[in-house]
Amino acid sequence: MEKIKLSNIKYNKDGLVPVIVQDSDSLKILMLAYSNEEAVRLSIKKKLAHFWSRSRNELWLKGNTSGNYLKIVSILIDCDSDSLVYKVDLDGKKACHTGEESCFFKEINNE
Repeated sequence: MEKIKLSNIKYNKDGLVPVIVQDSDSLKILMLAYSNEEAVRLSIKKKLAHFWSRSRNELWLKGNTSGNYLKIVSILIDCDSDSLVYKVDLDGKKACHTGEESCFFKEINNE
């Protein structure tokens, strides 16, 4: 697998990159969040998922208040270097703030 430098990540005009969070065992998509450069660096360094909260305008360690930490197994970058996938182990078995395992538990009705 090709290795990419952190400096290759292409952040959007707000300095953010979208991050898809995926369970490393089941491969289930758990959530989508955004990270700035500091959050990405902390995620790599601490092996815990950090994000940038767009609503609170602050750095956010997932699990800091809920106890449902996301332990980083690996980080992938897409071919355009403008989005990431954090493959994680769930510590607490809930990724969503609603108490669900995944934030993707609602299906769109086509009516």
